[in-house]
Amino acid sequence: MALCRNAKGPLSRMLTTRPGVGYGQSYSTAAIATPIYQSADDKTAFRYAFGVLSRRFCSQTPPAAAVQMSLIKQLRERTSAPIKDVKASLVQCNWDIEAAQTDLRKRGKVLAMKKAGRVATEGLLALAQNEGKAAVIELNCETDFVARNEIFQYLALTLAKQALLVENASQLVSGVHPVGLESLEELKLNLEHPKISGDTTVQNAITEVAAMMGENVRLRRGFVMSAPSPGVLSTYLHTSPQPGLGRIVGLLSLEIEDGNSPLEALQRVGSELAVHLVAAKPLFLTKEGVSSDALESEREILKSQAESTGKSQMAIEKMVEGRLRKYYEEVVLMEQKFVMNDTMNVKTLLSNLSKEVGSPVKIGNFFRMEVGEGIQREEALGADEPVAQAA
Repeated sequence: MALCRNAKGPLSRMLTTRPGVGYGQSYSTAAIATPIYQSADDKTAFRYAFGVLSRRFCSQTPPAAAVQMSLIKQLRERTSAPIKDVKASLVQCNWDIEAAQTDLRKRGKVLAMKKAGRVATEGLLALAQNEGKAAVIELNCETDFVARNEIFQYLALTLAKQALLVENASQLVSGVHPVGLESLEELKLNLEHPKISGDTTVQNAITEVAAMMGENVRLRRGFVMSAPSPGVLSTYLHTSPQPGLGRIVGLLSLEIEDGNSPLEALQRVGSELAVHLVAAKPLFLTKEGVSSDALESEREILKSQAESTGKSQMAIEKMVEGRLRKYYEEVVLMEQKFVMNDTMNVKTLLSNLSKEVGSPVKIGNFFRMEVGEGIQREEALGADEPVAQAA
């Protein structure tokens, strides 16, 4: 109707212009707003012409209901956007599905930018591994519903594979090293998913998926662990919806002195210890590795608890030392009871493995990470570096 009203003015002026005279030249003017009819027939002809053109301008008839539903379904399958947004874009674009798809992408990116500041504590960890190293990234979203979406999962796996490509001088040294997110986000990648494809950058891919999901999607952190030589690198993903994805990850490297020893036994025990990491949540590799701050803090807590019993100072000191041994068993990997056989600790397990393969075996590094850990603390402190458990 707005188009009809807009059409009346130009049409009226077009049909009512008449020659004017100025300095001996003929010209047309649109300044006359009232039609000039020479006869009743002229008036009838004007009304007929205006009616035909008005119907032509205003005949944007929407397709039948069945066609509308089909277009909504097709666009929904292409983009995974919410149905209300799909329909709104189709209506806006006069049910042109290609134009509506472009409109959805533009609209979604604007919304994604607005939602970028919202807290995203859900998501997935994605793991990728080659012969030389393993990379794990955390991709966050706001709800577990989005974390179960196939597009979100595809993106997470793709980012983990890209993290393996990020070269860092520190990765040449054995250990766990953070992935530079800025370097990762600038990498080019080729997406080959039916609903998100083409050449783009990591950052643009994240923005596009956020637009499709209608939530804040954030690449929070990434780490790389190098494989020892000789030795094995073992991994385990807990709560895994598909290979390479999970909510908790455990990685560790087992190093062996004799490079000629068979690695089958190391691979078996390494896999079991990766499961142990996820279940037991160790913070330190050895007692000597416990930080002085953590030890002093724990000692003060235990001493305060012991003093409340009213016993002698000598008894209190014995109680503190006894409870410290218990503390070591809780947070030190080598002192923890092995989750698959609690009759021995991890130190004994490695001793038995060394005898089996005929060469000393030790844990080089270990790493445990869980989706969302530390996010609330980061928000409160404004921290830039996310937390992780590694040694």
